[in-house]
Amino acid sequence: MFFQRLIEDIDCVFERDPAARNRIEVLTTYPGVHAVMAHRVSHQLWNWKLKWLARVNSAIARWLTGIEIHPGATIGRRFFIDHGMGVVIGETAHIGDDCTLYHGVTLGGTSWLKGKRHPTLGNNVVVGAGAKVLGPIELGEGARVGSNAVVVKNVPAGATVVGIPGRIVTQKAEKGEHHERRAAFAEKIGFDAYGTTKDMPDPVANAIDALLDHVHAMDQQMINMCKSLKALGMEMDVVKLPDLGPCEVIKDNNRNETKLADQENSEEIQ
Repeated sequence: MFFQRLIEDIDCVFERDPAARNRIEVLTTYPGVHAVMAHRVSHQLWNWKLKWLARVNSAIARWLTGIEIHPGATIGRRFFIDHGMGVVIGETAHIGDDCTLYHGVTLGGTSWLKGKRHPTLGNNVVVGAGAKVLGPIELGEGARVGSNAVVVKNVPAGATVVGIPGRIVTQKAEKGEHHERRAAFAEKIGFDAYGTTKDMPDPVANAIDALLDHVHAMDQQMINMCKSLKALGMEMDVVKLPDLGPCEVIKDNNRNETKLADQENSEEIQ
């Protein structure tokens, strides 16, 4: 059983760290793997009521790896601590399968009373570097905690938490013509909010999305007003719009398409 878990703990590294090259390298140079191996032994000793020996083994692992895991903590399968320095996991913490922690993470308590006082992490939870998850709270399956966030409340499954104190940010569904129009307009003015990963929603990007929608609506309304005024016979001075080409973040071979789009808008106004 121990060796089966060891192989799983080693193999899961390749899925989450592109720098990993082979099993020998992972086994000999990854402190996160060393800490998990030592904890497997310490936790078994703790369950056998050999608590002093478990604490000694845990302390030695901490000296060697910089990672402190209490022997009483319950950790699931395929658990990975990347880099690892400064990670602290408390006695009553419970971590599900396929979870990932980065350096500087604390799964700590907020009370000196005995009993459940540390967090519970569901399966497939990722906690970013420097984040603090405090108290007997629960992080649902697939939850994400941003770097340096401080989480003191329950997090539903699949949610992402950022900031101090931690707040939940949601990913809006992007569908149909509305999404395509927003993406095209963002590309035109040089804003690329869609370079961010889908599992890490960005509240700033969401706010800019709303501004893009508003600007697009105003732009379309101005074009319609100009057409109506021309239809009534009113002569208007045409103001050349500034070239947005230098602001683009798209490839050079797409610049001609953007300039053509600007010219079409100018012709519509004229």
